[in-house]
Amino acid sequence: MLTGPELGAAIEAARIAKGVSKKQLADDFQVKPPSVQGWVKNGRIDKSKLMDVIAYFADVVGPEHWGLRAGFTYESLPDVASVSVEEPAPTSAADMVRNMLAKQGKNLPESARAQLMAAAEASDQGNVITVDFSRPGLVGDEVRIAHYDVRAAMGNGQATHDYPEMLKDIRVSPSHLRELGVEFEEHFHLKVVTGWGQSMEPTIKHRDPLIVNINVREFVGDGIYLFVWDDLLYIKRLQVADEEHFEMISDNPRHKDRLIRRDMTYIQARVLLVWNAHLV
Repeated sequence: MLTGPELGAAIEAARIAKGVSKKQLADDFQVKPPSVQGWVKNGRIDKSKLMDVIAYFADVVGPEHWGLRAGFTYESLPDVASVSVEEPAPTSAADMVRNMLAKQGKNLPESARAQLMAAAEASDQGNVITVDFSRPGLVGDEVRIAHYDVRAAMGNGQATHDYPEMLKDIRVSPSHLRELGVEFEEHFHLKVVTGWGQSMEPTIKHRDPLIVNINVREFVGDGIYLFVWDDLLYIKRLQVADEEHFEMISDNPRHKDRLIRRDMTYIQARVLLVWNAHLV
């Protein structure tokens, strides 16, 4: 039985395969959205609720998706920590998606199969990294920073689909990044995303690559963050407005700032550096 982050990745892969939002998942299980965020981030879910989750996704994934034997029954499930696993757990969410497609993919629409398979194949080919945030860089001063395959909107928000982008992985010197003032603990916490839209101009322009720290998963002070709000992904400046709200700020004065609920805002990373390219 998968546990911890691997279980969380399996829940997220099943959610994508079923085509439900995190908000809908929370509504269906009558829990608050932060609880669902804990499920997919850390695999933090009690045993009784986990059985309901497995049953909920049974139409798109089978027991093998969760690291269970094919003859699994709910009554035979022992303590979550001691369940036998028939084969090694997949090492990333992309592996889990491929495993799910191979064993349960016949139940998926062709469009969903194609989208999920494209993400898995891109990961195999060393192209854009889909969800494997933990991959370390190269040994030595030069390290690889993985390019996360989402557009983070600086306007009305973007759904997290697959997009062809100009950048693949990039290789940089951590010491040089620190000389530029980029603060981070470990280089494998750094990822690249692409800004999309004009609302953060002139700070961030349309299609600017951004180096973000995915180890920052909560508000740590005024700054620009990559976050999910209302099931869409944003890059905006955040400030605390009051005990219940953030102020979501656009640097472009043509775009209005707005208040958003703190308990409905899920920070994914903090933006550290804009990788601008200017013609001269």
